[in-house]
Amino acid sequence: MLEKSQSANQNTASIAEAMTNAEKVDLLSGFGMWKTAAVPAYGIKPIVMTDGTYGVRYSIPQIDSDERGGMDLDAFLSVVNQRASDVAIAWGEMKPATCFPNGSAMGNSWDVGLMQRLGELLGKECRAMGVHLLLGPGINLRRTPLAGRSYEYYSEDPLVTGKLSAAVIEGIQSQGVGTSLKHFACNNSEVERTTMDSVVEERALREIYLKGFEIAIKQSKPWTIMSSYNRLNGVQASQDPWLLDQVLRKEWGFEGVVVSDWHGIKDRAVSLMAGGDLDMPESPRRKADLLEALNDGSIPAEVANLSCQRMLDMIERCNAGAKAPVPVYTANDHHAEARAMAAASMVLVRNNALLPIQPAMKNILVVGRDAGTPVIQGSGCATTIPTMVDQPLEQLQQALGAGHVLTFRENAEAETLALAAKADLVLVYTSTEGAYDGEGSDRTTLALGPGQDEMIAALAAVSDKVAVVIACPDAVEMPWIEQVNAVLVTFYSGQAMGGAVADVLTEKVNPSGKLSVTFPKRLADVPGFLHYPGENGRHIYGEGIHVGYRSYDLREIEPLFPFGHGLSYTTFAYSDLTLSSSEIGLRDEITVAFTVTNTGDRAGAEIAQLYLQARGKRLKRSPQELKGFAKPVLEAGESKRVEIILKGSDLAIWDPALGRWVLEGVEARIVVGASSRDPKLSADLAIKPSVLPFRRIAYDTQPAYVLPNAIACEHISAYLTKRCSISNDDAMRMLNHCSNSFFGIFTSLERRLRLSIPEAEVAGLISDINAAMDAAEAKL
Repeated sequence: MLEKSQSANQNTASIAEAMTNAEKVDLLSGFGMWKTAAVPAYGIKPIVMTDGTYGVRYSIPQIDSDERGGMDLDAFLSVVNQRASDVAIAWGEMKPATCFPNGSAMGNSWDVGLMQRLGELLGKECRAMGVHLLLGPGINLRRTPLAGRSYEYYSEDPLVTGKLSAAVIEGIQSQGVGTSLKHFACNNSEVERTTMDSVVEERALREIYLKGFEIAIKQSKPWTIMSSYNRLNGVQASQDPWLLDQVLRKEWGFEGVVVSDWHGIKDRAVSLMAGGDLDMPESPRRKADLLEALNDGSIPAEVANLSCQRMLDMIERCNAGAKAPVPVYTANDHHAEARAMAAASMVLVRNNALLPIQPAMKNILVVGRDAGTPVIQGSGCATTIPTMVDQPLEQLQQALGAGHVLTFRENAEAETLALAAKADLVLVYTSTEGAYDGEGSDRTTLALGPGQDEMIAALAAVSDKVAVVIACPDAVEMPWIEQVNAVLVTFYSGQAMGGAVADVLTEKVNPSGKLSVTFPKRLADVPGFLHYPGENGRHIYGEGIHVGYRSYDLREIEPLFPFGHGLSYTTFAYSDLTLSSSEIGLRDEITVAFTVTNTGDRAGAEIAQLYLQARGKRLKRSPQELKGFAKPVLEAGESKRVEIILKGSDLAIWDPALGRWVLEGVEARIVVGASSRDPKLSADLAIKPSVLPFRRIAYDTQPAYVLPNAIACEHISAYLTKRCSISNDDAMRMLNHCSNSFFGIFTSLERRLRLSIPEAEVAGLISDINAAMDAAEAKL
């Protein structure tokens, strides 16, 4: 690649320094829509990148023909208004690729191994198409089920999000293809997404919205990170030095390239100074702005050189990966794997002994247009042109064989209702509207598509054998839930959805998916309901750390289906919970072990979840927080011992006042369960403190917060003893005399004791107290 050096890894710094400013601008800017620029003087060739967190979306004219210029921005803006079926119109002719289950479907698998396999398959398809960098996975938290891009993302919980995305990244990069973890950060809604200011307090940022990124970055080391469109606490995310430099690089140790979302940079010079390396796609205006800033010295040469060095290292990685033999596979091979992934991710949320389909169910009525033309994916930049699509009705007939008669109707007209009353089973295939939501547009309702809720209710009124299959991007309301006896939620399960549903309904596959989000009974129950979608360009995340199930637990709201819920055709028992230690500190780790037994007559997999229940002291905590999970596969009657390593740092909370992760000393409980609302086992756990249970002292700290602090009392009473020539007991009585004052401690002393304490002495006293607290904490 680099004609003027023998080793890119050893000499990228010197090459970056030797480049002209114009060459640096080219290297740090896109070429057209999907490539980096060539730098001929150094033999640097372009690399190809494209979208796809669940399928490779390869635009033939924009990649092969370098379609660019005035068409680029128009093409970009048009795609966000296209439905999944119309995506080829926006991007031109596209290469077919396997449309795997979307993120909101795969998240329900809770299966790290399966996610790594997904990454491997995506990487192979990238290699076959000559793609060096796949722009995914997307892991923004599913804060609201209305969010248009929820279908791409994994969960409302940062641990599930981080662990699953890390596995996908490891799988893709094992094939010599880079990834771009996105969108960093807090792009949780499509409303005014390029300008909206996500206003998030620091603790919620650290514990909820950044935690998934932190887990994935530290575990899997993605080659690139994509900055998000939105503002974050008033600063454009693509231009935020706190986010891109302080947190991402200095604290987390990220060494790769930060790439912008497409046209996401408002001020190129500011972006580069903040740590934004690559500006995508090509923009003549932004390139000119950057060149001017380099020429006039507004951007120090060392800043540009460092970004160029990171780019050169990444390009070398991509080229090295492309030298390996191209993997050989067939479309049928990957379709079969997509089918297995979809079946492993579907969630049976309700089943009153109606499923699986039994031999005696000879006469089956299938209702709903989705049985003929399924909804398999969401709309937007991730949309894939599938290599093939299973038709659900055909797949079900094939799976059942000649012993079952299937009758198909698209709606619940009178004739259909008459057939339903006589049928042995009524299968209703449904979906959300999908006409306006997706990238660039949030959903406006949690209802199914027009008329579908009414159709289900009408069928349930004439039959007690109704089973509903729902394709959806995220949670939906189910006003008819008590009138039907089975519900299978597929989310957007990709091109093999039809076959995967047939596999689950006929018990070829025992359902094992569990919800990675909470399903509310009504939209008003969603934690962020009161603040969504923001106003005047500001979206306040008012629920703080209490996102998803944390909020439902805290507010004691009964959800439609809780986080972690999912049924199987077999049953499981939990027993013998043990902890390797009954206490844990910030730098400790313990092993939590328990036994899961398949107590039914079928093989199955169970997603066992580990929660921490801990009350906060100075810092409030949610009632419970997911801290681990496992998915053992068990034969009928088989037992397996499950072990989950729990680190003290995994239990820490962010203290904004101290600017670090801490543990408060509390009595806590470890709970192992089948869902967030289905506990099976519990054990006590003492959390050893890494921080004192008191605030640092300031001039206006009220006596109620000072008197319980022995260190503060010791210093203040010593001062009073010397100043007033009194005993220590008298000094403490003076302090206690101020206990009910609502003024600060020093104002209270002056007011009640007619004492004047010089400002310099107050400042010194405060400094000494806080230094002593720091020293005491260092010994914890």
